[in-house]
Amino acid sequence: MQKLKQTSVRILFLALFTFLLSLGKPQIFMILFVISVLGSFLLGRVYCGWLCPISTLMSVVTAIKKKLHLKNRKVPALLMKPSVRISSVGIFMAFFVFTLVSGRKLPVVLALLVVGAALTLFFPEELWHRCLCPYGLILSFPSSKAKHAMTVDSDLCNNCGTCMRVCPAKAIIKKNKHEIMSKDCLVCMECSRSCKQEAIHFI
Repeated sequence: MQKLKQTSVRILFLALFTFLLSLGKPQIFMILFVISVLGSFLLGRVYCGWLCPISTLMSVVTAIKKKLHLKNRKVPALLMKPSVRISSVGIFMAFFVFTLVSGRKLPVVLALLVVGAALTLFFPEELWHRCLCPYGLILSFPSSKAKHAMTVDSDLCNNCGTCMRVCPAKAIIKKNKHEIMSKDCLVCMECSRSCKQEAIHFI
């Protein structure tokens, strides 16, 4: 039921984005993102796991790859460096400011959508979520202090590692027990749905 609800929400916002794109006004979707930045202090990166059209399209690509048994290439170590992610935000902000100052409409959001989906054809989703997505980096700061987050119950966790394998953002690390890094967690609920011990909840 939860998966169906989430899928419905994601399809709805993808349709909204597509509609705004057809009108030539995808920047209006940025209002939703700004609201999500504020909301991430409370709910974490819910935008990424439930509302983001890029993430939604990427999950579709991933699902198709799984059905076709296509393997991911290893993420290049160079792209894992923090400087790459900071640079991606800098470039995004530069284009955004340029459009505001010049009044010219650049297909920045559409370009991000295409790049995210294209990369997912060859690499795991973590490349985009952890290394390249400018929205994700912006949301990671307030999300690190979120009041509510995905949490692993250490008393129930048996360290099977399933949650780590299904997490699209590789936001789960193993210490004594598995822990979820709120700043990287997309709140996509994949870990919770995959946990046979029912040890992972949004609290």
